Amino acid sequence: MYERDLPLLAMAANSAECSEASLSVVPPLTRIVVRADHNSVRTLGDMVGVELPMVPGRSNQYNDRVALWLGPDEWLVLADESVALPVAYPGGSIVDVSHAVTGIVVSGSRAAWAINAYCALDLYLVAFPVGMCTRTVFGKAEIVLWRTAAEIFRIEVARSFAPYVWACLEEAQREFLA
Repeated sequence: MYERDLPLLAMAANSAECSEASLSVVPPLTRIVVRADHNSVRTLGDMVGVELPMVPGRSNQYNDRVALWLGPDEWLVLADESVALPVAYPGGSIVDVSHAVTGIVVSGSRAAWAINAYCALDLYLVAFPVGMCTRTVFGKAEIVLWRTAAEIFRIEVARSFAPYVWACLEEAQREFLA
């Protein structure tokens, strides 16, 4: 079986420890982009194993799968690496982007601050609650930002931009290093 290369492992190994804004690499996952017309949302959600949220900017989790709402007809589904890609459906599309995207977890009491150093979103808990997600710009890179807990954020980013995003987060993190 093909072993997936993680572009950030070397950077993570050399990264300074910072409890206020800790960085970690997300292990390999299956990442599926689902595009569906309104009439096909339920069927395509069943096919990928998680209900696709219809509320803008929200996520929905079922067992090992999470669906993130990215637009009126677009979702990013995250699942275990062993998940098989469903067959095509005429009312939409299901595309595996697992090898094109990688993930970074930013956690700690200053996680939002570290992200805000390069992203202008209001990340206060009342404005960006747990479970909220959005596609946005981080510095010069497009990312998907998802809040998984009060002090934990997940960034999904194109592999080619991942080292840039990691370096920006490390730069923001330096504020808290002793």
